[in-house]
Amino acid sequence: MTESDGLWMQQALSLAREGLCSTHPNPRVGCVLVRDGAVVGQGAHFVAGGPHAEVHALRAAGDAARGATAFVTLEPCNHSGRTPPCVEALIAAGVRRVVYAVEDPNPLVAGQGAARLRAAGITVEGGLHADQAEALNRGFFQRMRSGRPWLTLKLAASLDGRTAMASGESQWISGEAARADVHRLRAEAGAVLVGAATVQADDPALTVRHVASPRVPDRIVWDSRARTPASASVWAEDGARRIWLTAAPAAAPQGVLNAVIDTTDDGHLAAEAVLARLGALAVNEVLVEAGAALAGALIQAGVVDELVLYLAPRLLGDDARGLARLPGLHALAASPHFRFVEVTPVGDDLRLRLHPLR
Repeated sequence: MTESDGLWMQQALSLAREGLCSTHPNPRVGCVLVRDGAVVGQGAHFVAGGPHAEVHALRAAGDAARGATAFVTLEPCNHSGRTPPCVEALIAAGVRRVVYAVEDPNPLVAGQGAARLRAAGITVEGGLHADQAEALNRGFFQRMRSGRPWLTLKLAASLDGRTAMASGESQWISGEAARADVHRLRAEAGAVLVGAATVQADDPALTVRHVASPRVPDRIVWDSRARTPASASVWAEDGARRIWLTAAPAAAPQGVLNAVIDTTDDGHLAAEAVLARLGALAVNEVLVEAGAALAGALIQAGVVDELVLYLAPRLLGDDARGLARLPGLHALAASPHFRFVEVTPVGDDLRLRLHPLR
């Protein structure tokens, strides 16, 4: 593959990012059709059930697709779902060559799309900018490979690691820019999870504001004792899928899915069982906005894939509430350990992205 191939794939990746907030539970995919060194068609997948990126690009190219090279960020599909197989459209259009970034982990595809194209006489090459394409769809890849979504834990704290005053007052530790950034995270994750204690204390709506989003994220409440009232704002009917995680069957409000989850020996919901159920419900990524108890439980269970911490330039003092409850830690060697992935100023605050060292 040539240097220009890499540039065309970068263009396809840019197109794929246009579906960051809208393709759930499908992956974000971009496609660029190139013939004689010029783009003749391009497209992206925008919404589940709608045309895939290849179809948009082929429609834009028309007859110019014959003899072209298709640069696609994900191996073209070879199965019928809500739309026909993309390999059939590429073959029918007379595409000469297909270059894809990464193999589709979906067992219904997983190399079969590439094989079908080769069988039709099309030159197929894969692996170009694979890391970038997989990172763009980290939740989809994780769900397909392990059956569970990617879990991001979001926290906001002061310089001394405090999340609220002793009274519970916490609005607002972080600044306006950081709060808008959190709404972007909600939109991109596609699902937001909170604990029952947060619902009872703050009655959050968990909607996306401050940024434009074509899709209303799923709202999920972790509530082993089914304490969330029917009047809670998270249950508002606005097109969001709403999921209530409880240890025993509960009388859910109209339109709310009650998912009964296995518990640990101490009666708390089992984190791995929660994630397996969310994976079965086609949740790719979930953003957890938790209090100290749930945050600590998820960290200790080892299910946090990414920690996003907004660090505000203020001090709250010794009596303020801590970042995460981690009972039973008596040795430094047993403490959860993370590595910094990114440190970015967001307004007056810092956004820290960390991944666990497992």
